[in-house]
Amino acid sequence: MSAGFAQQSNADPKLGVYQRTLKLMGSRFDLTVVAENQQKGNAYLDLAIGEISRIERLISSWDPNSQTSAINANAGIAPVKVDEELFHLIERALKISKLTQGAFDISYASMDRIWKFDGSVTEMPAAEVIRRSVEKVGYQNIVLDRENMTVFLKKEGMKIGFGAIGKGYAADRAKELLMKKGVTSGIINASGDLDAWGTQPDGKDWMVAIVNPLNKDKVFSWLPVRDQAVVTSGNYEKYIILDGQRYTHIIDPRTGYPSKGILSATIFTKNAELADALATSIFVMGVETGLDFVNQLHGVECIIVDENNTISTSNNISLKEVGKKSS
Repeated sequence: MSAGFAQQSNADPKLGVYQRTLKLMGSRFDLTVVAENQQKGNAYLDLAIGEISRIERLISSWDPNSQTSAINANAGIAPVKVDEELFHLIERALKISKLTQGAFDISYASMDRIWKFDGSVTEMPAAEVIRRSVEKVGYQNIVLDRENMTVFLKKEGMKIGFGAIGKGYAADRAKELLMKKGVTSGIINASGDLDAWGTQPDGKDWMVAIVNPLNKDKVFSWLPVRDQAVVTSGNYEKYIILDGQRYTHIIDPRTGYPSKGILSATIFTKNAELADALATSIFVMGVETGLDFVNQLHGVECIIVDENNTISTSNNISLKEVGKKSS
């Protein structure tokens, strides 16, 4: 399942829809704003791109000069002083780790890469090798000092990474900046991490497509989205089959084993950062535990497509299509 959006015709001649697509943070970003003219539209799009690029410089573990790289380089050695913004992002990530009992964990970056999804893995690695691969993973070993704004990774060789939360955070910040500048409507879509606000120029809601993960040309349903984030994690392209079981490329950071059972998970909530983290967590938890978890969260809904292409939804989402079971 993937999140796409549709536009209706512009009923208000004073407003137009302006878009740009480019690669940022290693992913495709589709940026859309509603503005009075092309000049304003382009200026707003430039602002959003500048903000996303700024966040990338802050959180990138590939950039040796980033604060994230400094934290990783000093693992087991010393705490690193960071900007308040990065400190609070890590703080929120740790809260989600506790909430999901470690299904989400930014220290997943410490995992040894023993799984490959290019067809070269034909049998399950030895249990001991898998166990060792996650020895340095564990959000409990990330020490935050709020007074001094420092972050310390207790174990040498430990690393943090924002692959499962960074794009959502960047989308939220770009949206926030544009709203402050007076942009009343738009969409930031970071490869399936979609943050929408306002309406289309004709007053209609933006529409998100819920797509069949096994056939991207087939739409299960269209859902209206207003002032909401929609994030899809899809795992139908990167997987391996071992002993008849399909294992996807999202690894459970607690066990080192690939997750199985889910093809795609779409989360609906107020901000893309949270939705991003929860979509990954649902994959690791599996259908039943994931639905039960989401049904206990206020203001969060999800749609899950499992490996049998069955659609399951949380309690407050209604899809009128056939083949759905709700928990």
